[in-house]
Amino acid sequence: MAETTPADSLIDDGLLARIRSRAATHDRENTFPHDDLRELAEVGYLRMFAPVADGGLGFGLERVAREQTRLATAAPATALAINMHLVWTGVAKVLLDRGDDSLRGVLQDAVAGEVYAFGNSEAGNDLVLFDSRTAAVPGPDGSYAFTGRKIFTSLSPVWTRLGVFGRDDSDPSHPLLVHAFLDRETAGVTTLDDWDTLAMRASQSRTTVLDGAVAPASRVFRRLAPGPNPDPLIFAIFSNFEILVAAVYTGLAQRALELAVEAAHRRTSMKNGGRPYAHDPDIRWKVAEAGIAHDGIPPQIAALASDVDGLVAHGAAWFPKLVGLKVRATETARVVVDQALRVSGGSAIASSSELGRLYRDVVAGLFHPSDGESAHSTVASALLGPIPE
Repeated sequence: MAETTPADSLIDDGLLARIRSRAATHDRENTFPHDDLRELAEVGYLRMFAPVADGGLGFGLERVAREQTRLATAAPATALAINMHLVWTGVAKVLLDRGDDSLRGVLQDAVAGEVYAFGNSEAGNDLVLFDSRTAAVPGPDGSYAFTGRKIFTSLSPVWTRLGVFGRDDSDPSHPLLVHAFLDRETAGVTTLDDWDTLAMRASQSRTTVLDGAVAPASRVFRRLAPGPNPDPLIFAIFSNFEILVAAVYTGLAQRALELAVEAAHRRTSMKNGGRPYAHDPDIRWKVAEAGIAHDGIPPQIAALASDVDGLVAHGAAWFPKLVGLKVRATETARVVVDQALRVSGGSAIASSSELGRLYRDVVAGLFHPSDGESAHSTVASALLGPIPE
């Protein structure tokens, strides 16, 4: 399947090919794709969400999601890593569109070349944004000192700004979840070299240890009560995170489908007189099954992202829509990759196989918030109401 550059894409075919050519090496050597990040930054990728007036490209979430899907067809781990920067800049854009300029500085930083990372995930915290195991101790000047461990910090080798949150229990009767940004040179921030995984290896999503790392008052941007919260920040994080994760795994699935089609035309059957497997009814069924599954996801991503851009008021229905999209996209990607592997034959299990790498990478989709259990709980509550205490 020949690739053509979409008329409005930042990533032309040449850049896409260069990124794809490096992906296997980064996966094999467990290294970060510095060249990918450099080339993407040069075409404006890190400032997509920033307003044109600030020197950005002025893109909305629907456009950024399309760019991420395209990037993921070449290097899913690169796309997943850059997702974290895009989540923070997307959060700032969602807030700005709704009249809240509290994070406009994030967009201005992105134009200036700063790289944002997402330091919220914690081992054993299945409440995600609704509570934290990290301690946030207030200072007399409005600063906060954070102590805890953050896992899956993508972009670990290169981030310059880290978004974190922790729990302030200085008033036990009114605990607060404190959100702030830390600089890379902040004392008490340590990045471990502990990323050696089955999947998404080039994302270098290492553990970050916070030991009294102080965010000045000017970098503290939210203090919220634990639990579900109507603050626009929570919606902004969920909407960008879920939609952009869905976009990455949809791009991965698109590439797997392309490889399946190529394999079906390339492989021949001795049983059928040397004819290509593309003429075999069973193989045709598998490719069609993958195509049917994949085909429904990009329009869903585009529709929901457009609703975010258009300030559509889904109200309480937003969260089941967002988690449902993420689960459908990641689970569909697994189905597509599995069918592609069956079509491609035994060569796909070679360590040099691109499809074999995609088969490993797609597994990581299971673990991004919201996971299957959390998503089903959210949707069940929306449909059936909460379980009485």
